[in-house]
Amino acid sequence: MREPLPPDMFDELCPSGLTPIRFGDKWAALVIACLEDGPRRFSELRVPLRRVTPKALTKSLRGLERHGLVRRTSLPGTPPGVEYELTPLGRSMLEPMKVAFAWVGEHWEELLDAREAYDSKAR
Repeated sequence: MREPLPPDMFDELCPSGLTPIRFGDKWAALVIACLEDGPRRFSELRVPLRRVTPKALTKSLRGLERHGLVRRTSLPGTPPGVEYELTPLGRSMLEPMKVAFAWVGEHWEELLDAREAYDSKAR
């Protein structure tokens, strides 16, 4: 039995929204992070990704699968199930993502200030 994903894995103030570098779509990096410790079912991914609509999560998973980063496996049973896991190519994204997230952590305040300044000019 695998350890469940924590519901608070991604805080509402998660720095992913500040990362100027995107790995795929808006949610792809978070999906990849959820799959770091092994395969997960869609319902398991929904726990920490509760802010992501099912439609957006499906789109993200399909995009990651299309690019060879995630493998989708149909499971036998009634009802049949599906699991998603990182491919070796997907696993190779973990280290660059950690570097990008560390950079965001170091520059959190600057990124927030820049965004706020830009948004106040745009009004």
